[in-house]
Amino acid sequence: MSTLPAALAMATQILGPLATSDVSLAPYTTLRVGGPAALLVAVTAVDQLNIVAAAVVGTGLPMLIIGQGSNLLISDEGFAGIVVVLGESFADIDIDAQSGVVKAGAATKLPVLARRTVAASLCGLEWAVGVPGSVGGAVRMNAGGHGSDMAATLLSVDVITMDSAPGQVRTVEAASLALGYRSSVVRPVDVVVSAKFGLVPGPRQAGEDVLAEIVRWRRQHQPGGANCGSVFTNPPGESAGRLIDESGLKGYRMGTASVSVKHANFIQVDEGGRSQDVRALINYVRATVERRTGIALHPEVRTAGFPSAPFEEIP
Repeated sequence: MSTLPAALAMATQILGPLATSDVSLAPYTTLRVGGPAALLVAVTAVDQLNIVAAAVVGTGLPMLIIGQGSNLLISDEGFAGIVVVLGESFADIDIDAQSGVVKAGAATKLPVLARRTVAASLCGLEWAVGVPGSVGGAVRMNAGGHGSDMAATLLSVDVITMDSAPGQVRTVEAASLALGYRSSVVRPVDVVVSAKFGLVPGPRQAGEDVLAEIVRWRRQHQPGGANCGSVFTNPPGESAGRLIDESGLKGYRMGTASVSVKHANFIQVDEGGRSQDVRALINYVRATVERRTGIALHPEVRTAGFPSAPFEEIP
């Protein structure tokens, strides 16, 4: 494998005008923290992903794809590889109201998808109105909320694999994705291009009422500002937020990061904050909850750019 400077030079040559160097990644995440990308590529067409694949395979550089960045913690040192951001051309939504089949690009925002499908008198994705993520990221982590998740309506996804060049788009049935609680077999080098859903007809007004109630509930119970949504998955039969609250950690602060006083499973970051503070606080919360309750919490937030495992192991 090439040394980093040589690999970056080679990748820059392969990517040409697609790549921009040394771009801050903080604005690309909802936590608003993190250092720069060595190279950032804003992709506007599927064939451009083939060029990215050639750069990844030809240089051995790591690759990170960012959707809405709503569950992503990037190191203060940044990401020493190729960061891919999908453009608006990956945010198309195609609705067949008669069959209930909906196809959405990977960059489609989940709240937009929820509202568009309800407007077409289709039911099944109302829960997504309160999730600030993209379709691609939601597929990879099987995002969900309010009693449902992606697995409930997902039919198939189109994926392009970036560890071989040229990449080839293939359709994968949802049953082959091993969709579990906030998990799937979609790898970091598998770029979801689009997803297809099977929805059912329903009264539009009833759907609008559900959307309004979810939005109202979220505003009442969850904080705004810079955060990444739920930090920890819920242990079986338990609530991560309740365990953190009962451990006396609401409002606990480490540097520029603090546990939300509104919902203990959220971490909020000050303007100009540091990812190292978020990382330290996550580790502290895990250790404290495990010590006081005997239950080990597992972060659902994904990480990038850290030289070693970002979260400490709990025995």
